[in-house]
Amino acid sequence: MEAKQEIKKPEQKAEERIVRIASKDIEGGMKIYAGLTKIKGVSWGLSNAACKILKIDKNKKIGSLTKDEVKKITDFIKNPKVPSYILNRQQDFESGEDKHLVESDLELRKEFDIKRLKKIKSYRGFRHMSGLPMRGQRTKSNFRRNKPKGAGIKKKGKKAVGGNK
Repeated sequence: MEAKQEIKKPEQKAEERIVRIASKDIEGGMKIYAGLTKIKGVSWGLSNAACKILKIDKNKKIGSLTKDEVKKITDFIKNPKVPSYILNRQQDFESGEDKHLVESDLELRKEFDIKRLKKIKSYRGFRHMSGLPMRGQRTKSNFRRNKPKGAGIKKKGKKAVGGNK
């Protein structure tokens, strides 16, 4: 019986460890379906597709994955074979292809897109420059981060002592 208890302890530690998938550390206690969404650029839909295509149980803990399964998942995320509507970069501006970007590639490409919009001075570029919403949201009450609230009315202060009558 003692031998069985000793065997169980390393398995529990294996589930609690941190697993690195696509250059992102994910807690081993999370389920695969939810854990993959912690990677920037991986949506719930892509996470679900990865589990189904690679035939991995969605409810399995990330900590219990083997190195081979982790490598399969990483390869799939970098180059997914899924319909184009799941990908996050459809009809890329430069190449016209459907791509899927994750982590630093996604951030870099987004930054370049914003710089391009600013350079060509499009409407969205102007809105980015001035820190306003691009997609038609209202601006009267929202998007006022560091601006003073309530422009028109001031609170009543103390009356001046000995003032003119």
